[in-house]
Amino acid sequence: MKDLFEIREQINNIDDQIIALWKERMALSLQVAEYKKEHKLPILDEQREKELLDRISNLAGEELGDYSRDLYEKIMSISRSYQEEKDNK
Repeated sequence: MKDLFEIREQINNIDDQIIALWKERMALSLQVAEYKKEHKLPILDEQREKELLDRISNLAGEELGDYSRDLYEKIMSISRSYQEEKDNK
């Protein structure tokens, strides 16, 4: 069995990857916001969010599906806030 330090180092490495992907995702989120603004579309697309949540839940599987859905609901909420903030500048 790995010791606690090794496990935490692995978690830190994964967190580094998550943050890099998060930054990439948020940059793309701004591109979506720009597109929606240009085409006079609302930021919130309930159908798209439902489809994404269902896909994520299925991807995560039975054990983690509900937790993944909770996580992505928060991610999408933050993305909308970020898009709205940038739209108002």
